[in-house]
Amino acid sequence: MASIVATNVKRGQCIKYEGETGIVLNLDHRTPGKGNALIAATIRSFQTGKTKSIRFASSDKVEIVETDRQKLEFSYSDPQGFHFMDMSTYETVTLDAELIGDNKNFLVEGMTAEILFIEGNPVTVDVPAVVELDVTDTSDGIKGDTANNPTKPATLVTGLVVQVPLFVKIGDKLKINTAESSYSGRAN
Repeated sequence: MASIVATNVKRGQCIKYEGETGIVLNLDHRTPGKGNALIAATIRSFQTGKTKSIRFASSDKVEIVETDRQKLEFSYSDPQGFHFMDMSTYETVTLDAELIGDNKNFLVEGMTAEILFIEGNPVTVDVPAVVELDVTDTSDGIKGDTANNPTKPATLVTGLVVQVPLFVKIGDKLKINTAESSYSGRAN
């Protein structure tokens, strides 16, 4: 592991701090009126999953953890976990449901996800910001009911239920915002 000065830490880097390993989510360089500059970092721990703020002096050394980000294609899920394939080597990586978390609501066969590996172990799974999913179940909208922008629930191919406009019907392909698990529009 390499050590760098705290002022050179960047967003998205993985570091070791206080005995834990985490990813830097946000950085704020502060220069108080008197004294040395500070770096306030928001870091999410891979061990606990919790986010906390850490302050580094500008001269502090920070250990950078060797990482590898891979874009893998989702193949399928079964009781053993979620199976992804590296399309260049055709190797399969199986991740457990706990690591996938709520991203399971957005994974469909053939979708590419970015997986972060630290020392050969997967630690995070990132799906695209917007995914396209098919509607498998929804009720018919009531004709003429247009007051106050009404919505209805729709079940998507992954099992996720989102609120959608009344004109959406079974078989429609929708754009879903993965950060908010919400309807974003119709797919073309």
